[in-house]
Amino acid sequence: MKCALITGGSRGIGRAICTKMAAMGYYVLINYKSNTEEANNTLQLVREAGSDGELLQFDVADRESIKEVLDSWINANEDKDIEVLVNNAGIRDDSLMVWLKDEQWDNVINTGLNSFFYVTRLVLDSMMLNRYGRIVNVVSLSGLKGLPGQTNYSAAKAGVIGATKALAQEVGRSGITVNAVAPGFIKTDMTEGLDEKELKRNIPVNRFGLPEEVAHAVGFLASREASYITGEVLSINGGLYS
Repeated sequence: MKCALITGGSRGIGRAICTKMAAMGYYVLINYKSNTEEANNTLQLVREAGSDGELLQFDVADRESIKEVLDSWINANEDKDIEVLVNNAGIRDDSLMVWLKDEQWDNVINTGLNSFFYVTRLVLDSMMLNRYGRIVNVVSLSGLKGLPGQTNYSAAKAGVIGATKALAQEVGRSGITVNAVAPGFIKTDMTEGLDEKELKRNIPVNRFGLPEEVAHAVGFLASREASYITGEVLSINGGLYS
């Protein structure tokens, strides 16, 4: 059975990606940290899209939690191959650097950057054995441009961009592509507190994006038709920055 694992899949962009992967025929592994109700809502949408899946609860910021849950699942499900991995989980905890606390730095880096390493390393073995895989990392406009008040978040996402380009060169001969999508302002829980009316004036298309628009791009990069695209970062920002 061909599976797609999406970290941070219970809400927002992650939920839209889970639904997209289901529509593409994948058995969807929905990772989430704590909100079981929202994760189950995502699973229901996956089933409505014509596929099935299951929930994998672990904290991507905790390497022991990743190993305990994800490694155990891989070992217990030899008939299921994770063919697509979408590293989507991330958090913001904004502050100007002069006031940034140690825990704000650590939490954002662990969730946004270190999780990429620990999750991807576990999934790579079977991809290399099967000589096929698609890895798509959800980064951010912040990782490309840098935004004030987001030194920690910008650093995490920029780190994943660098890792995307490096890993693409390591595994390309094994039939594995590694790409990233960099959303700008997307209507999700993470942007609820922003002044959309003011910010959209700087966006050429004059609006915030939708999670489904990000998911569509992820679906393309995760498809077999995208086999000659790797090491790329696709901006999805309405023309705000490119």
